[in-house]
Amino acid sequence: MTQPPLTVAIRKLEEELGVRLFERTTRRVQLTDAGERFRERSEGIMADVQAAKQDAADASDGRVGRLRVGFVSSASYALLPHGMRQFRADNPRVELELVPAASGEQVEALLEGRIDVGILRDPERVPGLELTPLVQERMVAVLPADHPLAGAAEVRAAELALHPLILFSYPLMPGYVARVLEAFEGGPRLNVVQQAVHQETVLGLVAAGVGASVLPASVADALLPGVVARPLAGSPLTRLVAARGSKSSALAARFVEALAGS
Repeated sequence: MTQPPLTVAIRKLEEELGVRLFERTTRRVQLTDAGERFRERSEGIMADVQAAKQDAADASDGRVGRLRVGFVSSASYALLPHGMRQFRADNPRVELELVPAASGEQVEALLEGRIDVGILRDPERVPGLELTPLVQERMVAVLPADHPLAGAAEVRAAELALHPLILFSYPLMPGYVARVLEAFEGGPRLNVVQQAVHQETVLGLVAAGVGASVLPASVADALLPGVVARPLAGSPLTRLVAARGSKSSALAARFVEALAGS
């Protein structure tokens, strides 16, 4: 900036403030006490403005903010801990709020805006939600250790159907229950003696000898004493899927991307 425009700008600023910012002599120009104070305050304000601009840019890029994440209990054994650990390390300014919930509950919460991302088990397509596959795994028979089929290397669904079974509630886990029923399709009518909501509850009921169940293979990392897991014949599959609104934030998109790559 050339000197005349700079001089004019300073004079206009002094007129606006109603104070003299500079002492001018033929030899030197120096700040007045008012000018020194104004400089000190202005530096702080400009630093805040720059920080605000950076915060806005980070929010737009999904690097800062608060994210509410729903998840089914079976995601908490491997996928979620590993993915979250890496995401937290890469995004220390993001606050994560975890909300345990069944798949059906998460779909409602996503559509109502109560959570930003859901980790669901075998969800159906829902208008307004974008689904991203995360993990595919086999389903296994989970049995009391003294169950007649506990010694088998592999369990046939038709044989398992002859024994008392514990299944998830269909309204809360519709997709997963549908996959389980597909595995039993064409066999004897199922003898469902108990329904449950969470995987930990199912395992507790199996350990108590109430019946057997069908769970994702990752459950092998969390079996209770007196419970065994055996592969199901035909290797039926189940999937964990991330769901978010079609107009969700950049932060939600970054989190789903991190989970998918973990």
